[in-house]
Amino acid sequence: MKRSFNVTGACDPQLHYMVNIQNRLAEIKKLIDKGAYFTMNRARQYGKTTTLNALKSYLSKDYIVVSTDFQLLSSASFKNENTFVAAFADELLFTKEIPDETKKQLRDFASGTGKTYDLRMLFRCLSGWCAVSEKPIILMIDEVDSATNNQVFLDFLSQLRGYYIHRSERPTFQSVILAGVYDVKNIKRKIRSDEEHDKTNSPWNIATDFKVNMDFTAEDIAGMLRNYEEDYHTGMNLAQISSLIYEYTSGYPFLVSRLCQIMDEEIIEKERFHSRAAVWTREGFLEGIKLLLAEKNTLFESLINKLTDYPELKEIIYTLLFDGKEIPYNSLNRSIEIAEMFGFVKNDHNKVTITNRIFETVLYNFYLSEEIVGNQIRYGDKTLVEAVV
Repeated sequence: MKRSFNVTGACDPQLHYMVNIQNRLAEIKKLIDKGAYFTMNRARQYGKTTTLNALKSYLSKDYIVVSTDFQLLSSASFKNENTFVAAFADELLFTKEIPDETKKQLRDFASGTGKTYDLRMLFRCLSGWCAVSEKPIILMIDEVDSATNNQVFLDFLSQLRGYYIHRSERPTFQSVILAGVYDVKNIKRKIRSDEEHDKTNSPWNIATDFKVNMDFTAEDIAGMLRNYEEDYHTGMNLAQISSLIYEYTSGYPFLVSRLCQIMDEEIIEKERFHSRAAVWTREGFLEGIKLLLAEKNTLFESLINKLTDYPELKEIIYTLLFDGKEIPYNSLNRSIEIAEMFGFVKNDHNKVTITNRIFETVLYNFYLSEEIVGNQIRYGDKTLVEAVV
């Protein structure tokens, strides 16, 4: 069975064309070997879950990997410590290498038999597991964003921090990896304003900065297309097509995969692109760009929604697109921090720039259409020119 390009959910190398991320995994392992606790924080659809899945297998020789996803927990799971301990323990039971005594305790926690359990009891159980384990244990939690707006999660982070600080006395995880859009050290960004006075300081300030580059390079893209070429023999110019894809996407994983998916599945249905050989050309690529820019996908919707949620974000993007002003990069600037966290901008030689040409065009068209529609509503049937005159 031939593989396909995938933009929904995690990628599987047996099913999907993928970039080789072995170098990325090796960099992450260096952090783990050092005992780092960190957040793999990147914008939406940046390959975080795919990376975590690959990391499990990559680490299995040297570590026991305990992996869960907070999307699998309901909001009721975070109602209080007791409900969280039950839900979290139930998820941990899916780990294969659990000692019998630890498994018994976790089953007790998960049973919900009327007893009350708290985080302190859970972490004592986990510490006991770490103490007797033949291999160091890694804790991975995906989609932590879904849990950040409640006290139980903050208390959970506090326990992780406490055991990390006292790890010479109390056995604990070798490394903890949380994956999400928000850097947990800046967790206050996702907290409601009416509670912010109680939660402005992160209880997880032990976290190491995650600086592993998760963008795809032109060489990465060429490697993925080489696998595609082995299946379809299109005769494409690999260097040219991979360079074009990188030029427009700057290696944003979703955009790379979605563009390739459009070329593979949609352009070939158009009359003038009668074969895959015709599709995988400069002309086919430009047609793919047009289709990508015209669609309403989850990533573009997320970008636009963030403009509504964060007014300061909307202002800085407008300045970059229309005012022509150069903005010096400063990670301490809240507006820049938010824009970078959500993937809108990047640091380009100490200047703030829109992340890629695709985003630049999508955002430009959105602002322009919003202005035109706003003027039509304001002035009725008059054209924009008539209204200005």
